[in-house]
Amino acid sequence: MKLGIYLNSQHRERDDPARRLAETLEQVRIIRALGFDSIWAGEHHLVPGFHYFPQLSLLLRIAPEAEGLTLGTHVTLLPLHNPVELAEVGAFLDLVTGGKFLLGVGLGYRPEEFAAFGVPMRERVSRLTEGVEIIRRLRTEDRVTHRGRHWQISDASIRPRPLQSRPPILIGAQAEAAIKRAARIGDGWLLVPTPTMEKLSEQMALYRAARSAAKLPMQEHICRLYEVACASDEETAFRRVAPYLLEKYASYASWGLGGVAEKRDGAPEEQLRRLAKDRFAIGTPAQVTDALLAQHRAGITQVAMRVSWPGMGQNDILASIELIGRNVLPKVRRRTSAGG
Repeated sequence: MKLGIYLNSQHRERDDPARRLAETLEQVRIIRALGFDSIWAGEHHLVPGFHYFPQLSLLLRIAPEAEGLTLGTHVTLLPLHNPVELAEVGAFLDLVTGGKFLLGVGLGYRPEEFAAFGVPMRERVSRLTEGVEIIRRLRTEDRVTHRGRHWQISDASIRPRPLQSRPPILIGAQAEAAIKRAARIGDGWLLVPTPTMEKLSEQMALYRAARSAAKLPMQEHICRLYEVACASDEETAFRRVAPYLLEKYASYASWGLGGVAEKRDGAPEEQLRRLAKDRFAIGTPAQVTDALLAQHRAGITQVAMRVSWPGMGQNDILASIELIGRNVLPKVRRRTSAGG
């Protein structure tokens, strides 16, 4: 199982963006030095009370600091974009990374974003499926002609071409219909952090059944965004991240994302324990290792570990990355490569 880090691109409105960018680059250099496999970034727009680094621009900026690592999007909100542009930028990122770029796309769910981009939310599924087809053809074919519901192109080619002969397109999905669609049209699947292990097992069975029904094999890219907090003892891990992780999930709930609401009573650590139970990896290196191995046994092939959230201090972020890199990463690699 491959292990990467999902960068926090969302920062509080009053934070100095130049400082936060410098901190992000420092994180990237340490991630690379410790031997992680990948770095991921997400996408959102017009986030009240926060600023959000633009996803593709951020990945291009960190690419020189992340030489040798896979860079991925988890996820790009495809319905908000022109697929020709995504095909071109994605091909360039593939070139910049030496053939190690993974484009992950999803529907999006915030009405404010669709309104700002002038895209009707009712069209998001059709735009996703049509966009995936266009991107895939532009990456692998010359002289592409497409006449669709949303886009029309004639005799089109993109240059430069991606280094990968067939760059994978991974599809983010958590609802039943979306998981089945991802299984049919994707080269991989991106999972969110919210399902419990029981729910993850149900979703994995659904995905496998849909792949089988479409007479398609399972793929290597089954990647989960996963909340991870690691410290020398469990109490410190919960105490260190509780205010920031809870604030993030309060934002999710306010945005209308289902399955993340949590009663806000009791101390922050108590609230986080309820939210994290059977869902996140929070604790000592041994506890985090066990949680990651459970993900592997469930069928996850790659984990994008989110180890920081808006407002969290750089020293705590770096301490967590280093502890995982030195005390978790080698054990997970050894045990998953040995079938553990």
